[in-house]
Amino acid sequence: MSGAMPTFQPVATLADLETLDATEISAGYREFERGDFEPGPNRGRAYWHGWRNAAMDAGQIERDAAAWQLVHEVAPRGVFNRDLLGRMEEAMKDVHP
Repeated sequence: MSGAMPTFQPVATLADLETLDATEISAGYREFERGDFEPGPNRGRAYWHGWRNAAMDAGQIERDAAAWQLVHEVAPRGVFNRDLLGRMEEAMKDVHP
């Protein structure tokens, strides 16, 4: 990681996550998977959140307290929020039809 990533407040609650654009989150996640560099200042918080989560999923950066709080809120007792999953899948269709 080069440290060029903008500094945003990490998403720690489902209510906060729901304020972000799902298409931008998905775009950030997918661009990390493609091997794109850290997002620059031209990207917003939703894109940054997606990129950051992909980096955590890949083990490139460690999950912090905010990430774990969000995991526990989205998937209490290991049960994923199906409504959120459906919205994310719809957003992925917009990014990768």
